[in-house]
Amino acid sequence: MKTILLTGCAGFIGSNFVPYFLNKYPDTRLINLDLLTYAGDMNNLSDAPVSDRHIFVQGDICDRSLVESLFEQYDIRGVIHFAAESHVDNSIKNPGVFVQTNVNGTFTLIDVAYKTWMEKPFIYKSGYEGCRFHHISTDEVYGTLSDDPSDLFTEETSYAPNSPYSASKAGSDMIVRSYHHTYGMNTVITNCSNNYGPKQHNEKLIPTVIRKALNGENIPVYGDGKNIRDWLYVLDHCKGIDLVYHTGRSGEVYNIGGRNERNNNQIVDRICTLLDTMQPRQDTKSYKELITYVEDRAGHDRRYAIDATKLETELGWKAEETFDTGIVKTIEWYLAKYLATY
Repeated sequence: MKTILLTGCAGFIGSNFVPYFLNKYPDTRLINLDLLTYAGDMNNLSDAPVSDRHIFVQGDICDRSLVESLFEQYDIRGVIHFAAESHVDNSIKNPGVFVQTNVNGTFTLIDVAYKTWMEKPFIYKSGYEGCRFHHISTDEVYGTLSDDPSDLFTEETSYAPNSPYSASKAGSDMIVRSYHHTYGMNTVITNCSNNYGPKQHNEKLIPTVIRKALNGENIPVYGDGKNIRDWLYVLDHCKGIDLVYHTGRSGEVYNIGGRNERNNNQIVDRICTLLDTMQPRQDTKSYKELITYVEDRAGHDRRYAIDATKLETELGWKAEETFDTGIVKTIEWYLAKYLATY
């Protein structure tokens, strides 16, 4: 049975990935290393199959002795690295935590993997030739785009991170790249657009809009609300990660995007419209009356959009959810969560 180390999989994307992967690959065991910071929640893993193929370990990816012990104890043959500090607002307030986790943590993981799997640069130990390190990154490393719809992030776009978060992710990407080119490690990197769906932390835009609306509170929108993002349903992202991990070319970068560009005004308006039907207010007013514009975030990039052509043509991936189908599923999940709470 092959054993893969996952990191940060009590968080949003990883906790969606675990049940998907366990159900698809019955011959694989997952070691799930997560520090359980505020963004991690064991309840996120409640839908994972009860199995000795999923072993949870609470710990820090920066703890080298712990990481080394996991590689030795479980004979780790692959790494899919989700763990990251990811909330831009928090990176503005406390950038040092982001450098520590995203840069130093990634270095610790890939350096232990290199020393475990390889004899020396470009020479794998016998039996470890198929081992792979998959690093999950973000489209924010590319900076910002113009309003021209044809202007898209590709795998060839130069890095231009504009926040401490995106800078720390860019740094971690470069570390992974260096281990492929310097040591010949079998690595892949995926850069994704904005994810949404079940289990996302309350601090993010879509859960915040739903929660504030249900509570009858003002729904905050940064600046003029015209910042544009490409939205990717989380399960589509998980399927893309799976495909790249198993079939992507070593040393390559693959961008995963949903081709669902929306500005924040459109996102908030759509959620409010759906909530007006799915969970009407007692006073019969529209949730749109709660929308409130607030001071813009420092360094707020104007537009992100991914060109996923490489992944679509080379590996055959395609997003299955449109934003209109994915957002309904997302709202249904959060209604069940928040109404049970409130």
